[in-house]
Amino acid sequence: MALARYWRVGLRKFEAWQWRRLLREVDDRMLADVGLRRAGRRFVRLADALTPPPRVQIRDCSEADLPHIQRIYANHVLHGSASFEEIPPSTEEMAARRAEVLRHGLPYLVADYEGVVVGYSYAAPYRTRPAYRYTIENSVYVADGLNRRGVGRALLSALIVRCEQGQWRQMIAVIGDSRNASSIGLHERLGFRHVGTLRNVGWKFHRWTDSVLMQRDLNAGAMRPAE
Repeated sequence: MALARYWRVGLRKFEAWQWRRLLREVDDRMLADVGLRRAGRRFVRLADALTPPPRVQIRDCSEADLPHIQRIYANHVLHGSASFEEIPPSTEEMAARRAEVLRHGLPYLVADYEGVVVGYSYAAPYRTRPAYRYTIENSVYVADGLNRRGVGRALLSALIVRCEQGQWRQMIAVIGDSRNASSIGLHERLGFRHVGTLRNVGWKFHRWTDSVLMQRDLNAGAMRPAE
């Protein structure tokens, strides 16, 4: 009896291993057809990956949110390597940047936690030349002390959903610092793949800093022509 039980357990483990091995050979677009996305060496359901945590409301940014956004970003500029800026921009400058995002019909979102803005995300054109018009770049920033609480995931998930309602086909993440494991892991969990690292391109806090490039299909990606 014990031998039969061990055999059944071993068979189930072998079948699970075979299933995972086959999934690793499947194209990302085929995975999406069955409701899965690649997350490093794991596979997650799209429904789980794009579901924001409870109590965090993701909404469109208003002008009244800009002072809070400026403070969040200033902390990243002064104390983090996610941004390569060294002098925090003013609230007026942040307002001008938001206006430029909205001018392109792209979303600018905030995470509202019980009436307090605790993070923001937006998409912007990746490059200005016309051939890049279906490719966008995302930015996600979370208030100090709230990392690994699900805020960044909620913001990026909502941003992806909103951008997939538009014409865009590729989303690029330019992540400051290859040591930024939390941001890299977040993007992996939401379907981004690592496409390259620009080594030692930034000098901040008296050390050289990389830029990590990650990419994710939107809508049908390159499966069909854009026009």
